Amino acid sequence: MCHESCPSGAINLKREVIISIAAKFYKAIKVFFSSFQKMRFLRNINVKRKRVLVRTDFNVPLDKEGKIVDDSRIQAALPTIEYLLDNNAKLILMSHLGRPKGKVIENLKMDVVAAHLSFLLGREVVKLDDSVGIKIPNKKVVLLENLRFHKEEEENDEHFAKKLASYGDIYVNDAFGTSHRAHASVEAITRFIPGCAGLLLEKEVKALGNLLSNPDRPFIAILGGAKVSDKIGVIKNLLPKVDALLIGGAMMFTFIKANGFSVGKSLVEEDKVELAQNLLTKAKKKIILPVDAVVAKDKKQDTDVKTVPVTKIPKNYYGLDIGDETVEIFKAILKEARTVFWNGPLGMVEIEQFATATNEIAQFIAELDSTTIIGGGDSVAVVKKLGLAEKISHVSTGGGASLEFLEGKTLPALKALDDNEVRFKL
Repeated sequence: MCHESCPSGAINLKREVIISIAAKFYKAIKVFFSSFQKMRFLRNINVKRKRVLVRTDFNVPLDKEGKIVDDSRIQAALPTIEYLLDNNAKLILMSHLGRPKGKVIENLKMDVVAAHLSFLLGREVVKLDDSVGIKIPNKKVVLLENLRFHKEEEENDEHFAKKLASYGDIYVNDAFGTSHRAHASVEAITRFIPGCAGLLLEKEVKALGNLLSNPDRPFIAILGGAKVSDKIGVIKNLLPKVDALLIGGAMMFTFIKANGFSVGKSLVEEDKVELAQNLLTKAKKKIILPVDAVVAKDKKQDTDVKTVPVTKIPKNYYGLDIGDETVEIFKAILKEARTVFWNGPLGMVEIEQFATATNEIAQFIAELDSTTIIGGGDSVAVVKKLGLAEKISHVSTGGGASLEFLEGKTLPALKALDDNEVRFKL
């Protein structure tokens, strides 16, 4: 304790330190709470015996015979559907499938989805012949026909949205994968019916929002894929927030060329080399580039390969994966991480020979005692193929949506739910 003998300068210094600490604490708390949307969440509203209109993302991949290849998106919707059924709600489900562009395409009808959902739920799911201009039968679970058979869906047409809204008492958006689109079933519809976020959408928003506002540290991000241009916004927004940003995939060669090295026949975005130089300068050593690469003369399975330093890629070779030394460097950094975000493969994973590093890093991340988030797209396909999805803290269902969210962009469907909370009181 300071008595009369304590210099006044010391008292002022202590006061300034306390004020500074308090200001930083207040700012941190403010940032943390501002990261959460104002939207309502499903568990916070009464849905008992209500007609609930649910926008799901049943846009599942189909094979040439029209069979579902991967039902992950249907599985992801089950918690919301089962919650509503447990609350004795009547469900009107809606989704798009593929890109019919406003026309009825026979092999993009929702019949196969309805049949598979019926199997998963162990109850009848009645698939209707259209999404508007129809009478909703008195059934527990119905599924509207493909929304995109009507061009008005992608046009965000208010009249189309109003017709959809007329089917329910409450609207639930559980389709994070389409929430970066201003489409009628996720944006305009919120002007006509009280709504909320479903359990999946809530999980997505909170998991990704926490990355931007309050990640446990060290926070390590891994970005791969083909093009720097696809990840510019994410790189710029994450750089101030991460402790390290690991770069792989074909996009690494644009950065390597920006450092002044030849990359042979590797994919390079020539018009993004200067941008890559600027990012490296701004990053202040946060960006970690590969030190070696697996290269080959041909992009095909069972071709002859060799591993070389990234500074010595032969003229007639393609860089197709990161090398063993880089994998070990990445592992050493990831081992210390408390939060990991990963989007984009580290090599040309469609050719198994060049999926080695991606698979190895995926298996390493799955064993970390950390918060791990996979941000959609090809990275999700990798962890599912390896049977690792259950070991990941959160596997995002939205490729483009998750990237735009992490860029700091306002997603139209999320903004619409924020506005809906003000427009309609429940």
